[in-house]
Amino acid sequence: MQYSRTLFATAVATLLLSACGGGQESKPAVGIDPQVYTDSLFAVMNADRTNYTKMIIGRLGPAGADSIKPHEYWEDLENGAPLPAQMFRYGAEAVAEVSSDFSYSLQSLWPINSQNAPKTELEKEGLQYIVDNPGKNFYGTEALGDTTYYTAVYPDVAVAAPCAACHNNHKDSPKTDFELGDVMGGVVIRVPM
Repeated sequence: MQYSRTLFATAVATLLLSACGGGQESKPAVGIDPQVYTDSLFAVMNADRTNYTKMIIGRLGPAGADSIKPHEYWEDLENGAPLPAQMFRYGAEAVAEVSSDFSYSLQSLWPINSQNAPKTELEKEGLQYIVDNPGKNFYGTEALGDTTYYTAVYPDVAVAAPCAACHNNHKDSPKTDFELGDVMGGVVIRVPM
């Protein structure tokens, strides 16, 4: 299973890098606006996440004893499938293995898993901004160590009923009143300048 996750994420990262000029013969650097770059990355991530949620997770679950079940501890089940947030993290980890041109994570002001809480002031500001301004993205720069990063935060919306239901019913969820279409968190993309 680890092999297929890594293979899939490596293929996605290769496509992204190729689309952004990676892997081509050396040419004079033209540059790309950081917002265009992060918006493009998010478009791919959001499409994959939405499609996985609607086409796979939305069709699985309590149909029968032998059906595939999306579950937080999916690897412990005979017929388990990773949750959308887990698939997203697997992709981010695999991309980090092949590229340092950008990083991304799924974060929330109400994380079920504490590793998904914002870690910098800009992340907190961005997550609050997308909650307070539905449909808008947040952009900023921040210095971490010796590097300045362009950081973008995009809304992660409950695109299917199972999203809201899972968060509302999870024993560790600090927020239990999500509805379809609500901002549940954000995708944070960071690019070194």
